[in-house]
Amino acid sequence: MRILFMGTPEFAVPCLEALIKNGHQVCGVVTQPDKPAGRGHKLTPPPVKVLAQENGIEVFQPETLRDFAFKDELERLNPEMIVVVAYGRILPEYVLNFPKYGCVNMHASLLPKYRGAGPIQWAVINGEKKTGITSMLMEKGLDTGDMLLKVETEIGEYETAGELHDRLMVMGADLLIETIIQAEKGELNPEKQCDEESCYAPMLNKDTAKIDWSRSAKVVLNLIRGMNPWPIAHTLYKGETMKIYKAEIGRNAKGRTGEILKADENGIEILCGDGCSIIASEVQFLGSKRMQVRDYLNGHTIDNGEVLK
Repeated sequence: MRILFMGTPEFAVPCLEALIKNGHQVCGVVTQPDKPAGRGHKLTPPPVKVLAQENGIEVFQPETLRDFAFKDELERLNPEMIVVVAYGRILPEYVLNFPKYGCVNMHASLLPKYRGAGPIQWAVINGEKKTGITSMLMEKGLDTGDMLLKVETEIGEYETAGELHDRLMVMGADLLIETIIQAEKGELNPEKQCDEESCYAPMLNKDTAKIDWSRSAKVVLNLIRGMNPWPIAHTLYKGETMKIYKAEIGRNAKGRTGEILKADENGIEILCGDGCSIIASEVQFLGSKRMQVRDYLNGHTIDNGEVLK
């Protein structure tokens, strides 16, 4: 099939790879403009652009698609289907209505749950037991189009959003190829979403990552998992930021909410609002690198009885 691919981050790379490997004619790739990255703020291309250039695929990085800005290129490319994976921009109607087989989006949730920019993270934060990938036909609304195919997966008890992300992006590639196969055979049966069952997964920010120790240990743990690898759940230890990358449920104990019960080679045990603790095993203190607590304790002390804010 002749396909125009629209995507930007690492999550979209396996889908583009799958299209290439399965012999589809990728007539072009549309991605976001290069952006400064790292300490030197060096202009860096999106991962999708890198893969496209390695495979000799024409790349487009328009600042906007609105006001028919991409119409001439779209007509020249003449795709039968547009595949969209984490592109990061709303598509105008002239793009949505162009291809014969429509615009197919790969969304990292079991729609209609978790529409929006952060479906993987919010599924983890909210303690969901399962999630998945949904292929869908795009329309004007935000992730509201008809559903095509789905694949489900269990979320591990201590799995982070980053770990889940890496599994889902591979599953998404497989589901995309199956979606295209069924589209070509005319076997897809689009299903309307039930808006009453929907929920929204907004973009994350650093405020989202603030730990509220008055919440239950399970809620705190889910936040830590969902904020890894970004923006990383954090709290204040003696007035300075302490980031927590990994943790597990501890024990029932007595003390003050947010109190450090003990710190040893197993981690930092902190009491939560329901009287249960969590044990933080991987942390980062101000001025230090991310490390295991046992390694941090080789050259530093952590005071028992200190209450985290």
